Amino acid sequence: MVTEDFPEDRMQVRDVGTTGSSIETRSASMVATTDVIPLRRKPVQQRSAQRVERMLEACASLIEEVGYDRVTTTLIADRAGVAVGSLYQFFPDKRAVVQALSLRNLERFIATLVERFESAELEHWWDAVDSMFDVYVEMHRTVPAFSQLHFGDVDVRLLSAKKDNNAVIAESLTAIMTKRFGLNTDNLQLPVVVALEAAEGVLEFAFRRDNHGDQEVIAEAKALVKGYLSTWLGDVAR
Repeated sequence: MVTEDFPEDRMQVRDVGTTGSSIETRSASMVATTDVIPLRRKPVQQRSAQRVERMLEACASLIEEVGYDRVTTTLIADRAGVAVGSLYQFFPDKRAVVQALSLRNLERFIATLVERFESAELEHWWDAVDSMFDVYVEMHRTVPAFSQLHFGDVDVRLLSAKKDNNAVIAESLTAIMTKRFGLNTDNLQLPVVVALEAAEGVLEFAFRRDNHGDQEVIAEAKALVKGYLSTWLGDVAR
């Protein structure tokens, strides 16, 4: 598998949770809907946006080092080189910082998929499923704290107050697949959520077996999801 870089210019920190309605990716047509607003106020000046970015990076590095439960707002502020009062200007508590970080992870994931789908020659929906797994696994390996947070593992309602995290992700993935392959998505939302739940469980097993991700288990996860979704989307090539 080719190692991916996830450059910061794919994301705009000023957009994370500030509208209360969407996460904006590099493709305007691909939007993950969410109703959460992690930021107390939108950083208007570049200096403020950079300060928020440092807070998110500090939070990620601390979670990577000591785990979510031991991270505090004071530690985040210290690591980011800002006063804790400055952190509270933008975030009400630690959960909000982690919420913004999880939203950024999702934005990064969707933006990378959109870019891949626009540039790669994907003939079938199952090729897209393989790409989704590959991007997720590479983020697990390379993005700080992703292996612990993913898209909000610390709270099943971190991406939305009304829907589970996987329901939010499923909406985004269904939209991408529909746009790319012209699929009939009637009644597809629940199957995609089920596929996500199954994939999470098997991938967790893959990373328990090997810190880098057991390739054999990852291949089985892909086969499992594609086999299940084929009952809704058509047969997978053998």
